[in-house]
Amino acid sequence: MRSVVGVLALQGDFREHKEALRRLGIEAKEVRKKEHLEGVSALLIPGGESTTIGKLAREYGIEEEVRRRVGEGSLALFGTCAGAIWLAREILGYPEQPRLGVLDVAVERNAFGRQVESFEEDLEIRGLGPFHGVFIRAPAFRRLGEGVEVLSELEGLPVLVRQGKILASTFHPELTQDPRLHRYFLELAGL
Repeated sequence: MRSVVGVLALQGDFREHKEALRRLGIEAKEVRKKEHLEGVSALLIPGGESTTIGKLAREYGIEEEVRRRVGEGSLALFGTCAGAIWLAREILGYPEQPRLGVLDVAVERNAFGRQVESFEEDLEIRGLGPFHGVFIRAPAFRRLGEGVEVLSELEGLPVLVRQGKILASTFHPELTQDPRLHRYFLELAGL
């Protein structure tokens, strides 16, 4: 069976991720229900509203299935902004918020400010070089587990991390024309 790339399409900017993948020659499958995960070996979780994404993923059975697949090693994940929050083991100040909890980090929502304080910043990504980051109500990783590798920082805070086949950014690479981070994720997923 061929490998399929999925984009969680419950809420947020999933269309922009699909377009970023299309520019790389990949047609992504929209994942809205547990059944849509069949055949998917790499899943992108978009930016948007992390509480809504978490509640809908739980309601539609996606949370449990994704957690199971990550545990068995058959699913790579890339969460951007709200997607990174959903992946986190701990969400500071929001202990009851639904989350997948597979990435060993503590994340702070809106760490760089509210919507009106959104900004763009040039970053240095280990192994990729310069990359333009778009930060919208961006979270920050405040605590990292032993197996979490920092790939980029801003103002001393990690903004791109990796743990095994899980990649998480607090910025939005899908809002740029630069395909390198999506390509990096596909390589990480073995595709």
